[in-house]
Amino acid sequence: MTELEKQRFHDRLNQILPRITSDDLLKNRGLGNEIGFHVFDYPAECEEEMRDFVSTVIEPNLAKQGLRFHTVNLFDLSIQLLQERKLLDKAIAMQREKGNDAAMPGLRSVLKEDKLAKHLTETIDVGQQDLVLMMGIGAAYPMVRLHTLLSALHAYMSDTPLVVFYPGRYDGVSLRLFGLSSERNDANAAYYRAFQLLKSGN
Repeated sequence: MTELEKQRFHDRLNQILPRITSDDLLKNRGLGNEIGFHVFDYPAECEEEMRDFVSTVIEPNLAKQGLRFHTVNLFDLSIQLLQERKLLDKAIAMQREKGNDAAMPGLRSVLKEDKLAKHLTETIDVGQQDLVLMMGIGAAYPMVRLHTLLSALHAYMSDTPLVVFYPGRYDGVSLRLFGLSSERNDANAAYYRAFQLLKSGN
């Protein structure tokens, strides 16, 4: 990562808070009847810095402003659901004994995105939040596919804005996790209803 890329990333970080606390975002203004899903993409190698920024800058400032918000870690949520179904230990044992390819079908059947969306919105009482933040996208892949989860969440989020911190590239059309290939195999794969939180910088 070049110095210029680092500077661009830091400049974009400093634009997040004013954007997510704006009335336009919080009240879903100017979206043309689309649901308020926003994606902030960033270089995957900046994952640790992104997490630190959310926990030390974004969350304290949202709390200071009196906003009701919840940060969802998609990986932690997936693990929680597996634990509740008493399947986590079985999944780990399967992975150790037979590898990822053998374990993945069982995980995917439990972590279907429609089930996960319902579980997420019930767990945090989404209707009582001013804003929902989502992280842990990379860690949850390929157990959970973001574009499918966003589609499933459409039925549950109502007027509550969602901001996804995405370790890859999002150009308003294609989700490219880790900056590589599209989340699906075809060019029309992306979840087209999400908005770019800020102009892409990677």
